[in-house]
Amino acid sequence: MPSTTMPMLETYPKSINLDRTKLAATIDALNDCAHACTACADACLSEDMGAELTKCVRTNLDCADICAATARVLSRHTGYDANISRTLLEACVTACKSCGDECAAHADKHEHCRICADACRACERACLDLLATIA
Repeated sequence: MPSTTMPMLETYPKSINLDRTKLAATIDALNDCAHACTACADACLSEDMGAELTKCVRTNLDCADICAATARVLSRHTGYDANISRTLLEACVTACKSCGDECAAHADKHEHCRICADACRACERACLDLLATIA
């Protein structure tokens, strides 16, 4: 099923202070990352060596929460505040870097960690790309 992000942005009746294409790509990357991190945390908990993956679970859940909140805020445009968007995107970059690094350390043993690390890296790039456009 295709994303509804761009169609929703296209129907917004007023101007948006951000490039809609980059904004849609970032929102989709944030949602994908939040999903991957949540699923990875759950998979880590199901592994036989779950105790050794405690830090991974924690970074997964932190990253998922930060990405989900940022996606929701970026989806609202009435009364837009660039300072809030910028701060949340910066937090996402930090969370995605941390989570991506942690998952990459387990990627050779756990495919779910590899997939999650890839999602984190893609989200980090999308957030940086959108950040570069915020005045």
